[in-house]
Amino acid sequence: MNERLDSLDALRGFDMLWIMGGGALAIAVSKALGFGDGTFVYDQMHHAAWHGLRFMDTIFPLFLFIAGVSYPYSAAKRLSSGATRRSLALTALKRGALLFFLGLVYQNFFAFDFAHLRWWSVLGRIGFAWMVSAWLYLAVGWRARLVIAAAVLVGTALFFRFVPAPGALAGVDPFSPDGNFGCWLDRTLTAGHIYGKLFDPEGFAGLLPSVVTAMLGVFAGEWVRREDVAGGRKTAGLLAAAVACASAAAAFAPFCPINKALWSSSFVLAVGAYSLLMFAVFYWIVDVKGWKRWTFFFRVIGMNSIAIYMAQRFIGFDKAAAFFFKGAIGLMPDAWHAAGGRLAYVVVCWLFLLILYRHKIFFKV
Repeated sequence: MNERLDSLDALRGFDMLWIMGGGALAIAVSKALGFGDGTFVYDQMHHAAWHGLRFMDTIFPLFLFIAGVSYPYSAAKRLSSGATRRSLALTALKRGALLFFLGLVYQNFFAFDFAHLRWWSVLGRIGFAWMVSAWLYLAVGWRARLVIAAAVLVGTALFFRFVPAPGALAGVDPFSPDGNFGCWLDRTLTAGHIYGKLFDPEGFAGLLPSVVTAMLGVFAGEWVRREDVAGGRKTAGLLAAAVACASAAAAFAPFCPINKALWSSSFVLAVGAYSLLMFAVFYWIVDVKGWKRWTFFFRVIGMNSIAIYMAQRFIGFDKAAAFFFKGAIGLMPDAWHAAGGRLAYVVVCWLFLLILYRHKIFFKV
């Protein structure tokens, strides 16, 4: 059977596009059309202030979900080549550690200002959550993992609801930065090394729930890998799972608010529903129906997602965009200059990835 899903590369590329300047481009186009700050597009291209869910809140968890989907494929390939589960578990540990280190690099590790270096990061969270989900996949069957996932979601929700931060004022919201136990751990155990003063959005609160996000991806990958199920039925199964997660999120939200910074249990279910839906759509179009030509733009991004994420940190794509496109942007109406600049940035990033793609250079962790 085909041990690679073309839809995953396309979906990963779609997801990374928004980090690669797509969000800023959408805002600039919206403003050029006369829709300013506070409008729908503007709001969706920014994270929710605290509780709630916006489009930009789905980008990170979808990427983690995709990493989970791919693991049953990569594990099966290595096992069929003679690798042992023990060696795969060690490889997962090494990959998790490398992602954690790359996260530190992204946080300016090479400045050697270790007294103020932020320890938590997006890549570090991905490394931890993916690593644990891989270990669970290698250790126990899907039924046991389903019980573990449910126990984590229910357990963390109950814990945060009834165990507020030590010293919190009576009546404080246990899901607020002041009242949440996980946020208290951030500012107590990693003080001086977090994103803000009260908490870190990639800190302690969401560690275990984020593992479930990766596990949902693994479940989806296992389902799609089955050879005894037709592609249409696989798509229907993914859609049914999306509906189930969305319904559970809606039922759970009054007790445990949807919150990305805390990676709350209801957030896991809500973005899990979105991720399953997006995967179902891409899988049916690309892998079931075989309509692949249109995915090239996204696959170029998706097959080097870590490369572009890190490269934007230290390569001046904005300067290159201004150098090559300043004249063209100047020919545009004034109201469209900002949008032209944002588009130029995306184009330069994509051309950089295209060069890597054409030379078959793919950075993998």
